[in-house]
Amino acid sequence: MGDSLMDGVTSIMLLPDDCLCFIFNFLDCRTDRESFGLTCHRWLNIQNLNRRSLQFPCSFGIVGPSSLSQSCADINSFHLYRILARFQQLEYLSLSGCVEILDSALSYLKPYGSKLQTLCLDCCFKISDYGISLVGDGCPFLTTISLYRCSITDAGLEALANACLALRHVNLAYCPCISDSGLRALSQGCRELQAVKISNCRGVSGVGLRGCSSTLVYIDAECCNLEPEGIMSIVSGGGLKFLNIASLSCSNFRNGLEAIGNGFAARLKILNLRMCRSVTDASIVAIAKGCPQLQEWNLALCHEVRVLGWASIGSNCHNLKKLHVNRCRNLCHQGLQALRDGCKELSVLYMSRNSRISDAALELFKLYRCNVEIKAEEVMSIGPNWDGIDYDEST
Repeated sequence: MGDSLMDGVTSIMLLPDDCLCFIFNFLDCRTDRESFGLTCHRWLNIQNLNRRSLQFPCSFGIVGPSSLSQSCADINSFHLYRILARFQQLEYLSLSGCVEILDSALSYLKPYGSKLQTLCLDCCFKISDYGISLVGDGCPFLTTISLYRCSITDAGLEALANACLALRHVNLAYCPCISDSGLRALSQGCRELQAVKISNCRGVSGVGLRGCSSTLVYIDAECCNLEPEGIMSIVSGGGLKFLNIASLSCSNFRNGLEAIGNGFAARLKILNLRMCRSVTDASIVAIAKGCPQLQEWNLALCHEVRVLGWASIGSNCHNLKKLHVNRCRNLCHQGLQALRDGCKELSVLYMSRNSRISDAALELFKLYRCNVEIKAEEVMSIGPNWDGIDYDEST
């Protein structure tokens, strides 16, 4: 090196590793990052040490810049070992869609996956409770895990909760073997929990979330068999900002949703009650009064909401910006007038053609509230991404 400097010859190859790491981290383009590692073995090693995220092309969402060209059907334990041994600084790993991955493959997380913060195992059908216990052993700093359509039971969830105390975001959607027992272990063991998806978990009534942490701000429980006591448990933490209980099977109780307005959900900003066909005016009145911070409310296909309910929304929802009333059979011109005269912050009204609302009533609404955009489209999903939620005590 000394001779080269004396001869006035300089080369990027003379830079120390920390400088090369600094250069690599400034490369935004994925192609540039891949080309960096093709330069020489030394640069390849620097690329490996600086790689933070990795996923396979069959993964359902692109989070990081990295992916592999290999077919997911061919990914097995040996491949996972090679990957983890090569990229030992990974913080995000998605194995979603790797349907042939077995429990035994996850044993390699213990020596090589200790820095993982996010792990996605969506549709890894061969992963069982044992595999989830291996995740707990190998990833003590895990904050986000997605187990969509995995065959885990309460035992696996309990093992995960006991080992990964820092968990914040957990996706259990379409996990049919999960019950309130597993949810209880999760909510009591992980006191930094911020977001939970339990949609289509038919064995969940909601009572497993009783006494949950105030950090829990997001719950997606669409198509669950929730009970009145379960609704009370869901809001018991007092920090909830997003709640999705669309398509609620609530035939056993007509006014069970009144618990949402009992004061524990005063910070709620987004509420999805789409297709809750049995929700009554009593529940609507309680929620409208008890959730003053509501900004978006989906009541599409809520057929039992009548004039009293619409009037309460108009009178009490002073921060409401978006309201979904598509195909509400009992929204009439009086209800529309109540919304017109109230809801001063309303900017978008999702409303399809309604035979009980005359053209004159609709034109009057547009005349008085020209700042409100009326959209005929029906939105199925509202709210933020479950893994992008951050707890903020000040809001």
